[in-house]
Amino acid sequence: MTTHRRFALGSAVIAVPLVLALLGPLFTGDPGPRGTSFTLGGDHWLGTDFVGRDVWRQVLLGGRTVVLTALAATALAYLVAVPVALGSALTRLRWLEELLMRPLDVLLAVPSLLLILLVASVLSPGAAGLALLVALVNVPDAARIVRAAAGEAAARPAVEALRMQGETWWRIAVGYVGRSALRTLAADAGIRLTGVLYLVSTAAFLGVGVAPDAADWAVMVDRNRTGLLVQPWAVVVPALLIVALTMGTNLLFDAALEKKAVPQEETSFTKKASLGKKGRRR
Repeated sequence: MTTHRRFALGSAVIAVPLVLALLGPLFTGDPGPRGTSFTLGGDHWLGTDFVGRDVWRQVLLGGRTVVLTALAATALAYLVAVPVALGSALTRLRWLEELLMRPLDVLLAVPSLLLILLVASVLSPGAAGLALLVALVNVPDAARIVRAAAGEAAARPAVEALRMQGETWWRIAVGYVGRSALRTLAADAGIRLTGVLYLVSTAAFLGVGVAPDAADWAVMVDRNRTGLLVQPWAVVVPALLIVALTMGTNLLFDAALEKKAVPQEETSFTKKASLGKKGRRR
């Protein structure tokens, strides 16, 4: 599949859940009277949920929390991970590098979902608290990946030359090392956003950060699964929207990062062949 087709497919796949998540609450209207639980037809073209609410209205209301929480958690994770990783890669003090990275290794050893459930059992976080928790469990892994990419760039002679020229730490870290690691960071961001979406959805599925009857796609899957065989749309539609959101994200990042350049060896061979043809023509 070409880059343009992959980009078009990713845009098409992600457009539906994004539009429903961001603009859906603007078109919900009044809730109206509740019907019978897990029924199809009538005034509810996607049926009713476990308490008789209109499924379509719940779908329109339920995506914004998932999307915004995932985006906020991903942004917060990199907001902490990138400075820590750059500082660790550029420092010449071994003890400082250990001080920055070793606590993250300890945090990385604890399973992400287990840590979220342990903290949630004590603090009962809301949507903002869930975003902070998800960001916290993603910082160690993101920092290690950025540290690996930045460490390779920081070991180049160009960095030593910049230091000898008296360049500031900020210019070296962001202007050279950060730019060198940008492609790795972008590739990791696509995968991490997908993982964060799944983690946010799983936490909401388990009742962390949202009310048990909240209008949330993950909560809809959890609360309506008992009526799956009677009224499947209450489970299938929000589940498909979550899957489409993650698939579309991956397709878009893959298309953006796909290399378009021809390999250097092939380019050199092509140039030599072209010069040979010109010489023979002359």
